[in-house]
Amino acid sequence: MKSDSEIQKDVMEELRWEPLLNASEIGVAVKNGIVTLSGTVNTYSKKLAAEEAAKRVMGVKAVAIDIEVKIALLGKKTDADIAEAVISALKWHTSVPDEKIKVKVENGWVTLDGQLEWEYQRIAAKNAVNNLTSVAGVTNNIKIVSTIKTTDVKNKIAAAFQRSATVDAERIKILAEGSKVILTGKVRSYVEKRDAENAAWLAPGVDTVENKLEIDTEVFAL
Repeated sequence: MKSDSEIQKDVMEELRWEPLLNASEIGVAVKNGIVTLSGTVNTYSKKLAAEEAAKRVMGVKAVAIDIEVKIALLGKKTDADIAEAVISALKWHTSVPDEKIKVKVENGWVTLDGQLEWEYQRIAAKNAVNNLTSVAGVTNNIKIVSTIKTTDVKNKIAAAFQRSATVDAERIKILAEGSKVILTGKVRSYVEKRDAENAAWLAPGVDTVENKLEIDTEVFAL
């Protein structure tokens, strides 16, 4: 099992490996496997990249983000400009039914509202906004609405786990309550935990996933 200092070193190396980032701008602290990232970056996409880099490191149990996005005044867009860019990005994205999404922008922070049928559409809508100029952050309030049966949801998720190259399906239990899915069990890494949750979200009709999977590298080392 990795020590906190070993995890910290690996996270710092992963940040340096990420071409989008200047690792010197980001501080890394680790306590009991929980990583806290701090510092200042000039785009929201860099903040997301730092978070994803930390999550990729073996031994990381959770990531807390204390990174601030500060956009330079020179060339900074107004909220109206950002809103127009967001609407255009959603309109041009083939996976997003843009007519079902409402957009609000306040101080560079984008909020998405509406109702969609699939989680991949919800994710695509947010991803379409993440890299836009002057966006300070994104809140995704889009809801998933579907009439699929609970048994179908559970069976589709179980089948997805069996197909996955990164998820050990035998160690994960799936509980479906209507459109809500609860995952329990033990996994080897944060990446496996995330991949299991992502697979659950891709099932039609799922609007809530409670990821109670525990990261326990010692179990798999025996």
